[in-house]
Amino acid sequence: MAVSLARKPKALTAAFVNTVTIAGKYHDGKGLGLFLFVKPSGAKSWVQRIVIRGKRRELGLGSPPVVTLAEAREQALENKRCVRSSGDPLAERRKSRAFLTFEEVARKAHAEYAPTLKNPKDRAAYLTSMETYIFPHFGSVALPEVTSAEVRRAILLAREKAPGVAKKLIYRVSSVFRWGIAEGMCLSNPATGDALALPRENRTSQHRKALPYAEVSGCIKTIKASNAGGTTKLALEFIILTATRSGETRGACWEEFDFSGGDDAATATWVIPKERVKMKRDHRVPLSGRALELLREAKGYSDGSGLVFPGTKVGRALSDMTLSKLVRELGFDAHVHGFRTSFRTWAQEKTDFPREVAEAALAHKVGDAVEQAYARSDLYEKRRMMMESWASYLAEPVGLVVPVGPPQGAKK
Repeated sequence: MAVSLARKPKALTAAFVNTVTIAGKYHDGKGLGLFLFVKPSGAKSWVQRIVIRGKRRELGLGSPPVVTLAEAREQALENKRCVRSSGDPLAERRKSRAFLTFEEVARKAHAEYAPTLKNPKDRAAYLTSMETYIFPHFGSVALPEVTSAEVRRAILLAREKAPGVAKKLIYRVSSVFRWGIAEGMCLSNPATGDALALPRENRTSQHRKALPYAEVSGCIKTIKASNAGGTTKLALEFIILTATRSGETRGACWEEFDFSGGDDAATATWVIPKERVKMKRDHRVPLSGRALELLREAKGYSDGSGLVFPGTKVGRALSDMTLSKLVRELGFDAHVHGFRTSFRTWAQEKTDFPREVAEAALAHKVGDAVEQAYARSDLYEKRRMMMESWASYLAEPVGLVVPVGPPQGAKK
């Protein structure tokens, strides 16, 4: 009689589960039918193969690290015992899931959604906002029993205290119900826009405070004379000179700058990658002579991370709060973002540069979709002239108005 020499699969270890990245199916070898599935993307999940009432089934037991190896084995063993007692673990699971509260489902949904949220603050805010404005109202209610009226009441109360958060809560609450529907825990979503019928918000938009362009030169001089850190002062002036957003300058890396034509304002260019631009396409920024001087000074503050304006911690960019705090402490009633408004108003009132050139400098889209489809130039050379004019204006003594614009005979 032939004897099988097939080896029994080795049991998995917690260390292996935490570190394995190669896609495949890994058997636990404990006689529970437990497998660890690893997808090509690196996502992992527990699956138990088990025979229930004569039919082979695959039961999902969650994903590491939320469900550990020990917890997966414990659940698999419980399922085995249930089958041995003529039970149906699949039916039991459906029954138990039907009675999960909104808070319990929200936390499960968050565990699955969190890795897909790029911003760590968004991951934390998802649950924090729920804990503050939602769970106290219907967090203990079974998911299928939550009504649109309850959701609406909670959102309206949140709107009174934090309008911006309330808007995000609508999406977050709705995402919990969508997850619940996908998992078979409920049949409908009471948090849709139509179901909530929320009244329109009567809020007037508040623009970022900006300095009159005639005062920006004085602001720069005050910043230079302050006791702020070297990179902080350089970054603020660079933001003003380039009319870029705070995050674009703070996150600037040396590899984004092209000095292939030499360290010369006639050729030097900064290309902000689309991942860091609001309009989601690469934005070329012409550099004025003064902007290049700032970059040369910034070289002396390099920490080896590649950041042009590193913060106090190695490898960390300056924080937006650092820049905003300095402007405020120096006595200027303006936001850092407001310097873009100062630049735009200067271009409109003190130059003859066309509107589309100024808008292109701010990385704004101009016109409707049809116009954008045909107007594909980024007006780079005209913007180079404009940014040099802006730098010249800021270099003039405070109070002296200097007419600037395209040279005579230049095309607009």
